[in-house]
Amino acid sequence: MAQILLVDDEKVARALYADFLTGAGHQVVPVSSTTDARTALSSQKFDLVVTDLIFPQSDGMELLQFVKSTHPGIEVLVITALDKVEPAVRAIKSGASDYLVKPITPEVLATAVNRALTQNSLLKEHEALRRYVTLLEAGQRIATTLDRDRLVETSASGFLSLCGADACALYISDDDVLQLAGWAGVPGDDREALAEVVTPQVTEALKALSRAGHELQLDEVPGPYETAFLLPIVDGESRLGAVLLLFSGDIPEAGVEAGAYLGRHLALALKNLGRFAEVEDLVYLDDLTHLFNSRYLELVLDKEFKNATRAEKPFSLLFLDLDYFKSVNDTHGHVVGSKLLVEVSRVLKACVRDNDVVCRWGGDEYVLLLRGTDSGGALKVAERIRRAVESHRFLAREGFGLNITTCIGIASYPEHAQEKDTLLDFADRAMYRGKKGTRNIIYMASKGLEATPAARHQTTAPES
Repeated sequence: MAQILLVDDEKVARALYADFLTGAGHQVVPVSSTTDARTALSSQKFDLVVTDLIFPQSDGMELLQFVKSTHPGIEVLVITALDKVEPAVRAIKSGASDYLVKPITPEVLATAVNRALTQNSLLKEHEALRRYVTLLEAGQRIATTLDRDRLVETSASGFLSLCGADACALYISDDDVLQLAGWAGVPGDDREALAEVVTPQVTEALKALSRAGHELQLDEVPGPYETAFLLPIVDGESRLGAVLLLFSGDIPEAGVEAGAYLGRHLALALKNLGRFAEVEDLVYLDDLTHLFNSRYLELVLDKEFKNATRAEKPFSLLFLDLDYFKSVNDTHGHVVGSKLLVEVSRVLKACVRDNDVVCRWGGDEYVLLLRGTDSGGALKVAERIRRAVESHRFLAREGFGLNITTCIGIASYPEHAQEKDTLLDFADRAMYRGKKGTRNIIYMASKGLEATPAARHQTTAPES
């Protein structure tokens, strides 16, 4: 039935109550003092404490308050000879489930014990239900989050609070490389030092970590952390990341169970996030060349202007148009023309850095964003591209060996313009200046350049 701690300094009363409660099917541990009671509470689990209030050298009220403050899941039933209102009120206010005045009959004791145990059971069921609902809601929030930064924040906070941890580190795998994505419960100033110690140990431990995770013995961890639990985030055979939970004391069993539940939802969220990113990438990719498209250029330019304004760093745009591309389509057909555009894309990407952005603007036009590059640096890159295109024999493997050239217009921030649309227009005008001349040439943006014809801004591919 129940584990009951019986505390009474009267030997006869202790024996009488213990015999009756044992006969009712309960496991009873009888002690004669509050000191013995505290010792028993520290070593065993109880559902109910039945205690007197008057002891020779201690106060039963203090024991009641101790139990309710340190073991809130245990009910306390008070039995005493004090037939007064004031101590009864104090006992009830301190958390006692009932207050019985000696002498009491077995029937009265049985009723009070059953009532206290029923109340305790209902409270535990209510607490378990509330915790389950909270866990369910947290899992749903994690699983339905498609923004990476928000997912990291929501997940780390959820693991921290629902697992009873003192700190939480969330790791996400990017191209099979484990990256620290975020912290919860750790002050910003302490995160770098803590990450420097735990991240290498987490990376090593993951190599042999089971799907269920396990306690992790960390060495030389700064801060009040005594124990740690490492939980992998997996989807099938794919490891998507890991969660490190740090505790100042023992690892709670309920915390591990909650971590496993949240971990499954985090795996689903990361899987969905990857799928969403793939779909989002398709929106920003050119179908033919697989370069970024004009939609992506608009997006990245907005971010670049914000970053450049804060950091006061220049960047440049190169606007490219292939010379006489229409003759390639007319002579060899559009299939060959499309293949040539793909090969031009590869040539352009080979001429710039990985952090630069190469976009197909439309038709046979391309726009390149050169980060951290002023007009002088952009001119050197443009010349490298012009020569690379001019010297390349396109579709040589297909037996064509076609020659083609390009006109390039350059506009730089902040030298030529401080607004996105103006910068694009200046680069376009500079390129068009070359198209009206000898072609196979580079022009720098300047005031007074002729505006490009309206037909060039239509959605159809230009006839170069």
